[in-house]
Amino acid sequence: MSVHRSDFIETRLEVVDPRFKKLVLFNAQLEQLFDGCRWLEGPVWFGDQMRLLVSDIPNDRILAWDEASGLSVFRHRAGFPNGQTRDHQGRLLTCSHGRRALLRTEHNGRVTSLVDSFEGQPLNTPNDVVVKSDGTIWFSDPHYGLVNDYEGVRRACWQPPAIYRFDPVDGSIKAMTSVEDVHGPNGLAFSPDESLLYVVDTGAADDVAPVREIRLFDVSDGGKALSAGRLFHQVTPGNADGIRVDEDGNLWSSAGDGVHCIAPSGNLLGKIFTPKVVGNLCFGGEYGNRLFLCCWDSVYSIHLNTRGVQHVATP
Repeated sequence: MSVHRSDFIETRLEVVDPRFKKLVLFNAQLEQLFDGCRWLEGPVWFGDQMRLLVSDIPNDRILAWDEASGLSVFRHRAGFPNGQTRDHQGRLLTCSHGRRALLRTEHNGRVTSLVDSFEGQPLNTPNDVVVKSDGTIWFSDPHYGLVNDYEGVRRACWQPPAIYRFDPVDGSIKAMTSVEDVHGPNGLAFSPDESLLYVVDTGAADDVAPVREIRLFDVSDGGKALSAGRLFHQVTPGNADGIRVDEDGNLWSSAGDGVHCIAPSGNLLGKIFTPKVVGNLCFGGEYGNRLFLCCWDSVYSIHLNTRGVQHVATP
């Protein structure tokens, strides 16, 4: 594991739509922050600490990076962590393949298992997680972490792949999708007004030729249901994995050749090319305009002329 501070790389862009030019900066370069990992996922920015946390899944650890001191290990034997975010109290939420659970790190450092089963059976392997302004926690639960011992533990599955809505106030959990809606639920993101949920479908774990696409659902019934699932966009080359939304509703998606920016209409606006496949990404930095990229074994960043959307808690 090594650290590279201010290791700048020539930024290569592809402008598909003129609107993309307003979102990027001519003098902001791609930076490699560190490398030497195995497969990085789950980036989450802690603005109050000015540091980034990421999941190094095969190494079973969570790493921390900040501008001043560089890279450190936040947690060893972290349960094969994947997607991460923060709740409205600032606590870390982590999808754990190893524990087949959604975990929460309390302010005192204790790790609590929030959800590990549905209707009496174990979850599969929670993959990505987002928090709505009403405090409910939505997470995807595909089979991917059950099929080998590299990003989890090879075990039997008891649930069909699904997206769940968990309410930490009353402890209720509800399946929001069926396998007919999404074969392999992965990355999640709400639109700025939370009327829409973007869902990455990377296909069934045992499908040798999966259909991989970003799907879009209406958030209905006062935030308690999803409806009208449809195709939003299909990333190429490669496929979407982690996704984030900016303040204008544009979707930023991981891809085989870098990061793709997609308009709310579903049209590709442009690309930022990276040296390695991007698995996940998040907005951070002091103003929320720094895009952090998990690129296979490395983390890169680039400053943009837009900010990530913030879903603040409702009174």
